[in-house]
Amino acid sequence: MSPASASAEKTERLLNLILALKSARRPVSKQRIRESLPAYAAATSDEAFDRMFERDKDELREMGIPITTTVLDVLFDDEVGYRIDSNETTLPAISFEPDEVAALALAARAWSTASISGAASAGLRKLRLSGVEIDESVAAGAEPRIRTKEPAFEAVHAALSALQPITFDYRKNDGELTTRRVQPWALKNWHGRWYLTGYDLDRDDDRAFRLSRFEGAVRKLGRAGTYAVPEGYEPDVALEQQTAPSVGTARVRLRHGRGHTLRRHALSVTELDERWSEVEVPYWRGSTERDVVALGQHAVAVSPPELVDAVRATLTAAAEANERTPA
Repeated sequence: MSPASASAEKTERLLNLILALKSARRPVSKQRIRESLPAYAAATSDEAFDRMFERDKDELREMGIPITTTVLDVLFDDEVGYRIDSNETTLPAISFEPDEVAALALAARAWSTASISGAASAGLRKLRLSGVEIDESVAAGAEPRIRTKEPAFEAVHAALSALQPITFDYRKNDGELTTRRVQPWALKNWHGRWYLTGYDLDRDDDRAFRLSRFEGAVRKLGRAGTYAVPEGYEPDVALEQQTAPSVGTARVRLRHGRGHTLRRHALSVTELDERWSEVEVPYWRGSTERDVVALGQHAVAVSPPELVDAVRATLTAAAEANERTPA
């Protein structure tokens, strides 16, 4: 089979799989999928089918098409079904003001790396096809550029888009070379430098890594789509904590079952009673205060006075603003 024929066959197989799983009212078993789609039915063995099906699932996840897995029988948890939720893959109708369209065109021109420029151009083409008028001459006088000289950028960006765990060699501040295994959560430019933030599988914590300290190639670790970025995740917190030194320690009282972010960084934990515990954590101005405020009545700042005053001021301001809001 020629490469062109193989590519066309694969595309047809993926499209048929998408249509079958998207139109299904209930999760479809793997056996039913094999029987329904000719390309899978033609597999010469169970092993060949399993390999093809797993590759196709990974391929769809990398395209941003999530496949949900559901146990079909509570008595047999190895009997699972597959489905594509239309709500997860269908975008609502969108419209843009002229200044918003100009901003999109300007942003698309800002990227100077090949992989990002291709995605940006494709995005503009999709907007044009959907009827959005894009006048790039509005921003013709500006030549924005976002520099991404780090060799690891494109591989990290691709891994982040596919929810692909990665492993890489990383040089620490003291010059020591270590191997890290990470689930990418965000890629952010911070004070002129690019950072990857994510979950460090070996240290069991979220961490930030400066791309300029990556050594060698970024390597895939396992399959794509095997994790999810925490809802509401803010990479700035990890960046603040790792790029700015702590200014001592803080003590915070937490209700049991609350404050998991603070507990992860705890230097010590003291159980006060059946409802409360007190943790000692590194104190970072800004991020520690936000963590305590976000917990509301489930957290009490104890020390240092700077933290106590900052938390009290923020909560007081929020209460006053709420009182001024008309019913």
